[in-house]
Amino acid sequence: MASYDKAMESYKKAVTTAASLAASAMLVRGVVNELVPYEVRDLLFSGMGYLRSHMSSQHTIIIEETEGWTNNQLYDAARAYLATRINTDMQRLRVSRVDETKSMMFSMEEGEEMADVHEGTEFKWRLVCRDNSSASSSNGNGRGGNGNFKLEVRSFEMSFHRKHKEKALTSYLPHILAMAKKIKDQNRTLKIYMNEGESWFAIDLHHPSTFSTLAMDHKLKQAVMDDLERFVKRKEYYKKIGKAWKRGYLLYGPPGTGKSSMIAAMANYLKFDVYDLELTEVNWNSTLRRLLIGMTNRSILVIEDIDCTVELQQRDEGQEGTKSNPSEDKVTLSGLLNFVDGLWSTSGEERIIIFTTNYKERLDPALLRPGRMDMHIHMGYCCPESFRILASNYHSIDHHATYLEIEELIKEVMVTPAEVAEVLMRNEETDIALEGLIQFLKRKKDSAKDGKAENVDQAVNEEEQEKEMTTKIDLPDNQNHQDESKE
Repeated sequence: MASYDKAMESYKKAVTTAASLAASAMLVRGVVNELVPYEVRDLLFSGMGYLRSHMSSQHTIIIEETEGWTNNQLYDAARAYLATRINTDMQRLRVSRVDETKSMMFSMEEGEEMADVHEGTEFKWRLVCRDNSSASSSNGNGRGGNGNFKLEVRSFEMSFHRKHKEKALTSYLPHILAMAKKIKDQNRTLKIYMNEGESWFAIDLHHPSTFSTLAMDHKLKQAVMDDLERFVKRKEYYKKIGKAWKRGYLLYGPPGTGKSSMIAAMANYLKFDVYDLELTEVNWNSTLRRLLIGMTNRSILVIEDIDCTVELQQRDEGQEGTKSNPSEDKVTLSGLLNFVDGLWSTSGEERIIIFTTNYKERLDPALLRPGRMDMHIHMGYCCPESFRILASNYHSIDHHATYLEIEELIKEVMVTPAEVAEVLMRNEETDIALEGLIQFLKRKKDSAKDGKAENVDQAVNEEEQEKEMTTKIDLPDNQNHQDESKE
């Protein structure tokens, strides 16, 4: 009992002392406020703040939401970056979603703190909100000069050990800006533009095709992805060699082999907008130039069915094709080529140009040479590998007892991925859908046999002609490679 009384007496003394100190501090503060001029007070307080900051080992960088009337890009970048690093176990979180196609976005609540590590150094972040109503009231009715004064000012406080100040300014903050740009590019909604007259009109592009769902040979698919990756990383290289930063692709093959899906997969992979140019809507070369110049950078220009979209006037059409009146400057092959790799090709950067055709042999050779169409991608008939991708897409299976029979039939029958996909979609029951595909392939095989029996002589002749043409085409290419190696 005696020890309890002693402890209570000691506690009372401590409370009395603390209260006395607090009262004294308040008295001193009141006296200072009453007797010391405000200029001296500011000098004293700033001096104390200076001493405190120099005695502390922590430095703090303040990143406010706005800079004057302009949004602070660094604040937006920090918010996007921290959203990917945030700990969802925090007591208070802000959660938002602005698009039904996007996932939820987490952000910090006022007063919450989190830590991030960059190159072995810890940086602490805190969201601070302060009331700015007093400042806004001085401008009248809570509004600034242009009527949009913010009543609440938000800022991020980034704290770190003072020895890492150089790293924070020259490494960490630039890293945040770069990562935020990457996040923004990945999350933005793609657009597909269509032309009408001399103008582009855009709608959101929500095509779900990706390279993982694209039904085609894996090696060819990987080659396209590698080529795209190499292209977007070579800005300085294109500048050094004096070429426009663009790349041309020709997609050719029978209808239903996935050319449109390939374009969508490329757009989703690179996060590039798509400009779908309908040449039949363009009457003049001058209109074509205005449309193409109006494209943004980091975009894909698509001209589908280039062989039959429009009857392009040939460059050597002679006197009849020569127009004395500039207003009659019809769309010509020369006009199109001048944008693909002529002087007009430098009007934008980081652009991809894609032509599609079902009949490559019908195209003017001028369209096909490297520098215009740099990579020719054959979109062929369904193969066993592409069938497996389609089965996985539509029925979420990697193997089935019918696979062996189906793959043997696919090797013997010319069937497009679109045809296979259509059969697989007819029934949600996997066994029934695959059995239906087997019957479909067998009927197609029987039909092909009947047609082949009737035209066997013609097929042999065509095959011999094709071999002869292949020999004539391949020899110069081999010779060219040999000449290059000698150089």
